[in-house]
Amino acid sequence: MTARLEARVPIGGGGERLDEEPEMQVSPGLLPDRRRVEGSHGHRDRASERRHVQSLRQHDEVAPKDDPVLVLTGAPGSGKTTVARLLTAQATRAVHVEADCFFSFITSGYVEPWKPESHEQNKVVMRLVGEAAAGYAMAGYLTVIDGIISPGWFLEPLTTSLRAAGLEVAYAVLRPALSIATERAARREASRLNDPEVIERLWRDLADLGPLEQHAIDNSTQTAEETSNLLADRLRVGELTL
Repeated sequence: MTARLEARVPIGGGGERLDEEPEMQVSPGLLPDRRRVEGSHGHRDRASERRHVQSLRQHDEVAPKDDPVLVLTGAPGSGKTTVARLLTAQATRAVHVEADCFFSFITSGYVEPWKPESHEQNKVVMRLVGEAAAGYAMAGYLTVIDGIISPGWFLEPLTTSLRAAGLEVAYAVLRPALSIATERAARREASRLNDPEVIERLWRDLADLGPLEQHAIDNSTQTAEETSNLLADRLRVGELTL
């Protein structure tokens, strides 16, 4: 993750980084059949994540080339970045696009994305995130965008950018109980994104999805591996496509 000034806390994603992920080459197959891999709830050390990825490499499958771009969101502590890594690790060619990085590229004139005056900045950033993700998807990569992307703020400019490239879009909201998200986020290095008030505000932004409620996944009691498997299943049958 690009280093950022202490005062700058982009909310586009990337806050879910629990461990540094080892370099890897993974087995063929976009969106393969789910693999049930045992794992502990919450944080996993590098060795356990490596064992999980190695187990995925043992299964080779060929999958469709027209998978939608997945927009994976959730409040801080929801586990979205860990799940995005596991999901993309199941494919031969996959990209994990962390929207937070695109906010951190702004070196002058940055506005915190949750402020009303950030609207124009946010539209630009989300359009660029979409264009980058579209480039990978059109080249044949399974593409997962990870960020805090609520319907009321970021989703529309992002989906517009992706659909302009002729791509389908899937949307999933990881929504563990607020108390669980807060407890998980509190384990991280101090930042605005583990401030309980900020977590609650962002969690509530995703608490009522209206017509998109079917895209929510309560992963309060799931391991990251179980959530990754469930996402792969729901993507395959089109349940998350917008």
